[in-house]
Amino acid sequence: MDAFPPPCPPMTALSFEFYPPKTDEQRAQLDRTAEKLKGYGPEYVSCTFGAGGSTLSYTSETVRHLNQQHGFSAAPHLSCVGGSREEIRELLKLYRAIGCKRIVALRGDLPSGMGHPGDLRYASELIAFIRAEHGDTFHIEVGAYPETHPQSDDALSDLKYFKAKVDAGADGAITQYFYNPDAYFHFVDAARKLGVGIPIVPGIMPISNYSQLKRFSEACGAEIPRWIAKRMQAYGDDVDSIREFGADVVANLCERLIAGGAPSLHFYTLNLAKPTQAVLSRLGR
Repeated sequence: MDAFPPPCPPMTALSFEFYPPKTDEQRAQLDRTAEKLKGYGPEYVSCTFGAGGSTLSYTSETVRHLNQQHGFSAAPHLSCVGGSREEIRELLKLYRAIGCKRIVALRGDLPSGMGHPGDLRYASELIAFIRAEHGDTFHIEVGAYPETHPQSDDALSDLKYFKAKVDAGADGAITQYFYNPDAYFHFVDAARKLGVGIPIVPGIMPISNYSQLKRFSEACGAEIPRWIAKRMQAYGDDVDSIREFGADVVANLCERLIAGGAPSLHFYTLNLAKPTQAVLSRLGR
């Protein structure tokens, strides 16, 4: 791509997603990334959990660390999977006690071979539970799928599930990542026609490793446009060219989203700073 997009308006809000580290090396990596991204003044950062709650303790520890050591407003991901109402109740009390103001409430995916889905089956039930327990204490973010959730029967049923989460008390939504901005705009338009008024923030996945991106996308149902896949395949093992091309593609995507009215940008960092920084530098940040 020959031209960079014009600078992103400085008022565009940003947020970053991290995952909880398990080893000393991973903790050091997260700290380095947090320090580098802190300067962008994110509205908040989120912290994921493992499948079936396998990293729940790591999530709470990481959220506390991001709050206390880095000064972020950290939002834990909270899932229905594998948890009883009492376990979720205790987690909510913990997150409230350590100062969390925001929660990302998700249904979560049941791992293969796991037989305990939890007391709450759907994200809408989890949201209603949070509201019943804590009222408006937490700002609740939910997931949204511009290219349709991989387990949905069709786009219309997916929209109805999304609206159910909003009706249950969601304050905002973060989308699965995508590379076709029209998918986002069509989704937002369809949601608005159903009466959904909450902010719908696009999730942004920087591109730095094609094989990793392909694996993630196959698992979550995100589409890599054919022209992007073919270009990255053509670069072969030329890692620098893939990174430069990926940063150009994602920066142009972000600019189109902001120009089209996206309220902010949520970056899936994978605990790495450089891919996100490469995109933001192209946006004048």
